[in-house]
This record gives sequence, structure tokens and C-alpha cells, in this order.
Amino acid sequence: METNILIVEDHELTRFGLKTAFESSNFAKLIFEAESAEKALEVVETNAIDLIVMDLGLPGMNGIEATQKIKELNKDIKIVILTSHNDEQEVLNSLKAGANAYCSKEINPQRLIEVIKSVLDGAAWFDPAISHIVLQAATSSQNIEPTVPAKDYGLTSRETQILKLITEGYSNIEIANTLFVSINTTKAHVASILQKLEVDDRLQAALKALKERLV
Repeated sequence: METNILIVEDHELTRFGLKTAFESSNFAKLIFEAESAEKALEVVETNAIDLIVMDLGLPGMNGIEATQKIKELNKDIKIVILTSHNDEQEVLNSLKAGANAYCSKEINPQRLIEVIKSVLDGAAWFDPAISHIVLQAATSSQNIEPTVPAKDYGLTSRETQILKLITEGYSNIEIANTLFVSINTTKAHVASILQKLEVDDRLQAALKALKERLV
């Protein structure tokens, strides 16, 4: 897998460590760096970026604001939050801004690379330390729009089965292997699920599924 990655981090040593880990894994085609959100926006506007590793505690514009602006520029860019903060409101605001994954800076570098690959494949991933916050947000009327009675979205039994796996963080490849179907078949089912649920991505589908008890 080759992809263009942007590391947004104001600490030079951390950027160096991440870049070294990514280079040694041989999966990144080009690795860009930005020490601020403002610089990150410049990089995104002038380069084809596939995924961003984003720190939250940036000088000036913070990582949450940057995530939202980048998603407005290009919703297809995947964003992995990498931070030492596990504040509940920051987690929720990151998700609302469009983050695809939320990782602690204590994560093992090889595990981070695995997370990045799964996100590129379409999965959403959350550090176990904050998974309870995500679940609570999905089922609480205080954090996400009020729960409404579940309606019939016309999901087939297979689509419901795949939706459940999506809520558990499975990537397309993992779903295909679990259900013994091709990756193309899996992608077609996922696309149908997103269309029927009227959502833009897998994270929104997972939250909607949990909130409305579709799985």
C-alpha cells in the first residue's frame, strides 16, 4: 500500500519519530510535515494527501478546527487524531469535525501503522481508553442529536450483518475475510448501507446504528 501522509505536529522530535516509523514500514509514498494547522492547510491545498496524522494541541488553530477545515476542503482525506488528551469533549468534538480515528500518543508505532492502514481501508478506530466515550455519545441525547425511533431503512440481512461489523471497527478486508466474500462485494454492500442510512461515511453509519439500535 502506498499513500501520501501528512504529519501535523508542533514538536519536531515527535514528527521525526513518526516519519522514521512510517519510512521504515515502506507503505508511505510521500511523507509531508507541518508544524501548525495553518501550514497543514497550505500542504493540503497544494498536494494530493491521502491521510493526515493530526495533533490536537497545536499553536494557533487547534487540531479540531484544522480537521473540520480540511474535511471541508476534501472530505475524502482520512484524519487520524494522535494526542495525549482523552478529554471527553475533545473526543466528541474531534468526531463531529470528521476524524476517522482517535489514538493515544502512547500507542505502539507498529500498531499506529496498522490503524492507519485500516482507516485507509475504510474503518474507524478509537483507542480503547476512549471507546466508552464514543459508545456513550452514540446512545446519549446529550452529546448527539436526540434519539429518534428507529425506522425501516430497508437493510437486507447481509447489510445488517455488515453494519454490525462496521460498528465493531472491522475494515473492509476484515469483513470480507469474516464473511468469506470478495472485497468488491463487501465494498458494494458498504456503499449500499451508506446510501440507505443517508450518511457520508462509516463512522456516521456506526453511530447511527448504535443510536437507533439497528444492530
